[in-house]
Amino acid sequence: MVSQIAKFFKFDELGTNYKRETLAGITTFVSMVYIIFLNPNVLGAAGMDKGAVFTSTALATALGCFLMGIIANYPIALSTSLGMNAFFAYSVCVGMKVPWPTALAGTFIAAVIFIILTAFKLREKIIDSIPTDLKSAIAGGIGLFIAFLGLNQGGMIVADKSTLVTLGSFHTGTTWLTIFGLILVIVLMSARVPGAIFIGMVATAILGMVTGLIAMPDQIVSSIPSIKPVFLAGVSHIGDINTVKLWIVVFTFLLVSFFDTAGTLVGLAQQAGFIKDNKIPRIGRALAADSTTMLGGSLLGTSPMGAFVESSAGIAVGGRSGFTVIITGILFILGTFFSPLLGVITDQVTAPALIIIGVLMASSLKDIHWEKFELAAPSFLIVLGMPLSYSISDGIALGFITYPLAMIAAKRGKEVNVFMYSLAVIFIIFFWLLSE
Repeated sequence: MVSQIAKFFKFDELGTNYKRETLAGITTFVSMVYIIFLNPNVLGAAGMDKGAVFTSTALATALGCFLMGIIANYPIALSTSLGMNAFFAYSVCVGMKVPWPTALAGTFIAAVIFIILTAFKLREKIIDSIPTDLKSAIAGGIGLFIAFLGLNQGGMIVADKSTLVTLGSFHTGTTWLTIFGLILVIVLMSARVPGAIFIGMVATAILGMVTGLIAMPDQIVSSIPSIKPVFLAGVSHIGDINTVKLWIVVFTFLLVSFFDTAGTLVGLAQQAGFIKDNKIPRIGRALAADSTTMLGGSLLGTSPMGAFVESSAGIAVGGRSGFTVIITGILFILGTFFSPLLGVITDQVTAPALIIIGVLMASSLKDIHWEKFELAAPSFLIVLGMPLSYSISDGIALGFITYPLAMIAAKRGKEVNVFMYSLAVIFIIFFWLLSE
């Protein structure tokens, strides 16, 4: 059985083993487990039952991990997309006053369209059509984006009315906890210590509990909240999607999820060294797993799903096969029983990992032809746009709109394929609709 599993996940071909994949799976889980605590708080603002969302998020994440691991054999976890959950709760439900079951119905319809697009290989063709330079920019931009997330979550960078952002307070204990973790991981990575990111996260969590900066769990095991309040709630409200405004919501779910996931897949595939000749092997299978997970998530009762950038933590410690996220998925299921214990994984524990992953992913920027301005300008806008707009898809949009214009001006318009011209127009319309 052990050898058959190793053969199924192609350990020898990928140069990996059980120990490395298991460590990577645990690291990915520890890096992204915060989502089952964060998502209920976000969707709770829309009036959804927090306990039910906690369970649905964990189960939907496990489903996504299993599908990606088995179907595509990639170490890329799927979970509720950050940003999309905020758009779902604050923009759609609170801002537009759309009831959350109707918003879930919109997510369900977007997922069905996703599956159709995937079946006709349209998503695969679009991803393959993205130029190599822009793919490298996407990977580097995601690196800056998640590093910015880490710096902010750890308290090292905070909002400021005068300068937008500034250094955080160094009189705050939790900020020093982040600094400790960051320095430790830098030292371990520089010394080539295996599992440096995971070791740093564990050490940071222990220090936090010892110093009282992280609360000790009151109990270890607790009962699992019922999923009944949100399960299949969207299906019974499909008929509510009957206005232009609500179809714009569906379109937004579709477009943002499409490019959040596409950008994240490209970035993670670049980090893991999977991209060959500007193509990602088994990308069709990965997209099939992604679209099926989005459908499953809408049925279980959570906001749009997608590839999770924190998967880069597992890839950074050596994860190369789907077995990595099989471990992650199992841990998410177990996590529903041990939710009090998981509370020690605070923002300060995950922040150093995100910052270091940003360093690793930024290496792809070296592959951009910076000497050719028509490629450098759109690439730069992607890289800069992601952290400044706080959105992977918005950063991609800025670069994709600029790319064909710059290429035409450089008299290289014939080199731009029809998909890239079409995407530029789609993103312009998308921005115009959102500004209404």
